[in-house]
Amino acid sequence: MLENAITLAAADDGSLSYAIALSPTDLPAVTPTALLGAWDAARAHAQSGQWGPVRRLLFRGPEGAAIVFAIADRDARSWAEAVDRRADLATLPGLALCLRLLALVEVMGRSAWMAGLFRVTADGVELHPSLLRAAAAMPLDAGARFDAEALRGLLSRALPASRVPA
Repeated sequence: MLENAITLAAADDGSLSYAIALSPTDLPAVTPTALLGAWDAARAHAQSGQWGPVRRLLFRGPEGAAIVFAIADRDARSWAEAVDRRADLATLPGLALCLRLLALVEVMGRSAWMAGLFRVTADGVELHPSLLRAAAAMPLDAGARFDAEALRGLLSRALPASRVPA
C-alpha cells in the first residue's frame, strides 16, 4: 500500500479536503466484519443527531486527471464522521471502509433486486453474508460506487439458486 497516499487539509469553514494519490478503483478491500461494524457505528452516530463536516475527496484519475467527490449530504457526512472516528479517513483502509459503506447504501437504494439480501430493523441491519463479503471485496468504480450488474453477477455465483436475485 502507498505510504502517505492521503494528504488531509482543513479549511477555515470546517470542511476537510483529502488529496488521494490513487483512483477509487485502487482502494483496498476491507473485511466484512469491519464493514458491518462501520455500518453499526454510522447508524448509531446518525441517530445521535451529530453531523460531520463536509469532506472533499480529490483522487488521481487516469493519466493524472483529477476525480473530485464531495461528501456533503447530511446523512453521508454523519456516516463519514462515524467511520473517521473508528478507522481514520486519512488512511487508505479507513477511506476504503467509508466509501464502501456509502457505496453499499447507495447500491441498496437503487437496486430493487437486492431487497431479499438485507433487512433493516429497529435494531440495525441484517445483511446476507454473501452481500457483505461482496461489498467488502468488490472494487469500486471510478465514481466510488459499486457496479450493480457486476455485483449481481458476483452474488449469483455465491448464492444458492433459490436465493439468486431475479
